[in-house]
Amino acid sequence: MVKDYRGQVVNYFVKNLKKGYTPDALKFSLITQGYSRAVIDHALGKANEILAEKAPVLKERPVIRHEIIDEHNRPVAIKRSWWRIFSW
Repeated sequence: MVKDYRGQVVNYFVKNLKKGYTPDALKFSLITQGYSRAVIDHALGKANEILAEKAPVLKERPVIRHEIIDEHNRPVAIKRSWWRIFSW
């Protein structure tokens, strides 16, 4: 745990954002307790940086391909209608 004043506010944000509280609700709670807006905004930014470092890296979305298979497990070629070619 961080012992300084701002570090405690950062830890408060990190802990409660992980629990699912919204940033606005946490900011309102701290403002009503007498914390300054500058400290709150700075702490929220630092908390977001900390949480962003711990977030998993998203990989590319998988490409889903499908094919139609007949009763003999052979792929069936899909023929496009001539109507689709000429329609807008």
